[in-house]
Amino acid sequence: MAVLFADDDTQGRRVAVYSLRKAGLEVDEAADGGEALQRFDPARHRVVVTDLKMPGVPGTEVLATVRKRSPDTPVVVITAFGGVDVAVEAMRAGAFHFLEKPFARDALVLTVQRALETARLRAENVRLRAGQTVERRLITSSPGMQAVLDLVDRVAPSEATVLVTGESGTGKELIARRLHRRSGRGGGPFVAVNCAAIPAELLESELFGHVKGAFTGAVRDRPGHFRAAEGGTLFLDEVGELPLALQPKLLRVLQEGSVAPVGGEAVVPVDVRIVAATNQDLEHQIAAGDFREDLFYRLDVIRVEVPALRDRPEDILLLARSFLDELAPGRALRVGRDITRVLREREWPGNVRELRNACERLALLAPGDRVRVQDLPRSRRLGSSDARWVQHVPPGLSLAEVELQWVRHALDQTSWNVSAAARRLDVPRHVLAYRLEKYGLRRGD
Repeated sequence: MAVLFADDDTQGRRVAVYSLRKAGLEVDEAADGGEALQRFDPARHRVVVTDLKMPGVPGTEVLATVRKRSPDTPVVVITAFGGVDVAVEAMRAGAFHFLEKPFARDALVLTVQRALETARLRAENVRLRAGQTVERRLITSSPGMQAVLDLVDRVAPSEATVLVTGESGTGKELIARRLHRRSGRGGGPFVAVNCAAIPAELLESELFGHVKGAFTGAVRDRPGHFRAAEGGTLFLDEVGELPLALQPKLLRVLQEGSVAPVGGEAVVPVDVRIVAATNQDLEHQIAAGDFREDLFYRLDVIRVEVPALRDRPEDILLLARSFLDELAPGRALRVGRDITRVLREREWPGNVRELRNACERLALLAPGDRVRVQDLPRSRRLGSSDARWVQHVPPGLSLAEVELQWVRHALDQTSWNVSAAARRLDVPRHVLAYRLEKYGLRRGD
C-alpha cells in the first residue's frame, strides 16, 4: 500500500518522505496540489498526506477531490499555519488526522501507519460484505516450499514458540496465520504487530498496555497486544527491530507468562502463543550486541525458513495466475508466452509481495483480456556494478562498516557527484552529506 505525499516545501517533503520510507512504506511525492491530483491513483495510494497551503491547487481541494474519488482513502492534513480552527475545519471536511508543522517524524510515521491500518480494515470489510475471504492461501508446487508447509503443520498443534525467517515479501505472516489456524488456538484471536512500524517509545505500551495517567496522553487504561491476543496467537513481525532496552521485558513475559502494564504495579497473567518473524540475521545482531542471546533462544525453539521466490521459480506462474484471477474476477485474463518468459526471468527482489503488486498493475492496465509486457512495473534489479559489489562484501563487517563501504561505492559510481549518489542510495542529499561528515569522507579518499 503506497502513500501519496504532497507538499510544496521541498526540503520538508524530502525529510518526511525519507522518514516514511525508512519505516518501510512506499511513498510517491507531489510538489503541489495539481501534481497530487494528477498522480493520485485510488488503486495504489491507500493514504494521502497533503499540505493545506500550496500554490495553485490548495490542500483543501486535494482533500475534497480525494474524498470524492475514493471515500475510503484516509487523508492526513499538514500545515505550518495551524490552530484549533484550522484543525476543526479540516476534520469537518473529512480529514483523517491533522498535524501542525513542525511535527515529530515519529508522529508522522505513526499517524500514517494508523491511516494505512484504517484503509486496510475498510478494504477487508468490503471484501467480507462481498462474501470473499480475507485470508490468502499459500499456493505452491515447489518441493522446498512444500517441505516448509509440512514442518508448519507438524508443529502447529504444539505450544512451541516459532521463529519464521526469510526475506521481506516471502509470506512470513501467511505462515504465522497457518500456524495459528491449525493449532488448538485457531478459534482465538490472531494479533499481528510490526515491531518496526511503531516508534520505540510507544512500543512497550503497545505490547504490554498501560494504565490511565502513566504518561501524557494516557487518558484511559489500555490492555495492549499481549492481552488482546489472550487465548490465541501474537505475531511479532520484524522482531529484530525490537529496541534493546525492551528485549528483557519481552523475555520476562515469555518466561513468566505475565505482563506488567506501563505505569501499573500489578502483573497480569496472559495465555498467548508467540510466533516471531524477521528478515535479519539475528545471530549476527547478537554478535554486534544488538540482540539478546537469551531472548533469541526463547524465540528460536522451532525455526521455519521461508525460501525466496527466486529459489522456487516453479511457483512464479502459479502465483501470478492466482493473483490475476483474484484481482480481476470474471475477466479470465490471458498470459501470453512473451510475458511468461519475462515473469520467469525476473529476479523478484521483493518476492511474492512484489509479484502480487505487479499482477495488480497488469490487471488494472490490461486493455482487453490479455496482460501486456509493457504494463509490468520497472524492475528493481541492481545495476551490474552494484550486484558485483554486493556479492563481494566481506563477511563479518558491522552495519556501520557496510554503510561506509556502500556510501563510498555510490560516490565512486557517480564520480563523487553527491546529489547523484544520494539518488542512487535513495536518500535525501542532506542525509548523505551528514554521512560524509560522520565518516570524514573527502574526494580522493
